[in-house]
Amino acid sequence: MANNGPNWDGLLNWSLSHSDGSSSSRPISEQDRQWFMEAMQAHTIDSISRMKVISQIMKTPEQVLEAQGVTPDDLEGMLDELQEHVESIDLANDLHSIGGLVPLLSYLKNSNAKIRAKSADVLTTVVQNNPRSQQLVMEANGLEPLLTNFVADPDIRVRTKALGAISSLIRNNQPGITAFRLANGYAGLRDALVSDTVRFQRKALNLIHYLLQESNSDCKIARDLVFPRIMIHLASNEDLEVREFALRGLLELAREVSERNLDRADVNLRQLLEERTRRIIVMSDEDLCAAREERQLVDSLWTICYDEPSHLRERGLVYLPSDDELAPDVVRDRFEPPLRTWAARRHDETSEQPVPLLLGPAP
Repeated sequence: MANNGPNWDGLLNWSLSHSDGSSSSRPISEQDRQWFMEAMQAHTIDSISRMKVISQIMKTPEQVLEAQGVTPDDLEGMLDELQEHVESIDLANDLHSIGGLVPLLSYLKNSNAKIRAKSADVLTTVVQNNPRSQQLVMEANGLEPLLTNFVADPDIRVRTKALGAISSLIRNNQPGITAFRLANGYAGLRDALVSDTVRFQRKALNLIHYLLQESNSDCKIARDLVFPRIMIHLASNEDLEVREFALRGLLELAREVSERNLDRADVNLRQLLEERTRRIIVMSDEDLCAAREERQLVDSLWTICYDEPSHLRERGLVYLPSDDELAPDVVRDRFEPPLRTWAARRHDETSEQPVPLLLGPAP
């Protein structure tokens, strides 16, 4: 902040006088001034009013914000608050109707990398398990700036956050999946896989696994882009989650036997599974528990590829006495907020209720 902080009163003068698209000033009523100042001071304003204020600020050009003493840290804090509001699925859907969605999308092009990253983070919350907001973002052409940031932004954090937003935007969203495929999004995923940033790799592998599950035809795209070779390499990564996600992707490719998307004769694949098996066999009880998902994936891949029990199964290491339930779905548990998931499922259940046919008056 500059001096005693941003000049919110001066910013109000500018934003309200330009909200109609003209460049001339107009008088500001005392009522407008009082509402704005109370909102910025966070007194007794409800969430919608706060979101309206934030939306108005996001519409303000960067140079005007700077002139009023608003810093990137101020804007990041403002976006943090907006993210808290849109955790509610109803408020997330209200963001467009109050004029806040398009300005949020414009922040994906902000000159400051922290703001670009944070706006993608907020957008992830808006669309996650939210079909209505997914549709609104698609209609506002929100996928395009996300893809640009994902594949070309010089800041790796911005690229990672953009990928997270894309993953949430196109999940259970067939038009989004199609648009991602047509925009050559798989090439961006390949680049993410060969990056040296673990978080970026995790998110890419997570999305790849989901897409391969959704469409068998995408397995051929993955094969043509040499994803199997890259995932074989990542399946021996030091990071447990990277290994698990890579093995999941390989297993999805192996299941499509007719297309031969995974070469079972590949010596590197066999060496990988043998090496992972040896490492698992010598693990401590604690490490075995942590690697429960990996154990099952290695066993499944070996069984599918070589049509015989794995050494893990022979040694009783696929399921241990401590494994009192099936392996967790790491994708869902780690990337889907429970309340949003419940809301999405409930939406599906309520929207699919059959409508009774009224054939005539009751007898």
